[in-house]
Amino acid sequence: MRNQEEQSLKEARRVEKRAAEEAEQLTKDQARRKANLVREEAIEKASKARKTKRTEKRAAEEIGQSAREEVRRKANLARERAIAEAQEARKLKAKKQPPL
Repeated sequence: MRNQEEQSLKEARRVEKRAAEEAEQLTKDQARRKANLVREEAIEKASKARKTKRTEKRAAEEIGQSAREEVRRKANLARERAIAEAQEARKLKAKKQPPL
């Protein structure tokens, strides 16, 4: 009988120890999942911030590029206009001069 009581006591201790270990493991797993979630959220937040920064930078670059293209277009137009005016002036000058 004594042996059976000891065996039951050992079994009860083993069950309690296992329950405590399972509870501890569950707590560790929950803490790990929470830490992973926090880390993933931080990564996602940083990623969104980088994306926003890239988008803003690209928009600023596009505005600058657009302004440079407009300046270049106006300069080309002014140059073409000056060439056309110079050609017209030469034609008028040639008409006014008597042939030799």
